[in-house]
Amino acid sequence: MTTGNDDLEPIDAEIVPSPDFTPTVNAPSFEEVTGYTEAGVPTFDHVRDKIEKRTTTAIGGQELSEAGAEAAALDEAMAARDEAAKRKLDELRKSMGL
Repeated sequence: MTTGNDDLEPIDAEIVPSPDFTPTVNAPSFEEVTGYTEAGVPTFDHVRDKIEKRTTTAIGGQELSEAGAEAAALDEAMAARDEAAKRKLDELRKSMGL
């Protein structure tokens, strides 16, 4: 079956280059993953991070211990206040005859 357009010239197709699918992300090096060189020597960044972690842990511990002393003082003040309120309430009840 023909449509009557058999005498038309074929159309040439354009060749399109395929896109490049190579990944642009590079894998991390051994040093970046472990923090040590191939010879087993720690990198500067690894040592610095370790020192910073220990420093911040020490500072955080100090802040918590100081906050603990403040919290204990607040708890003592609140207990004294509650005790004074209880005594006052008992006094009022006695004066009313209850």
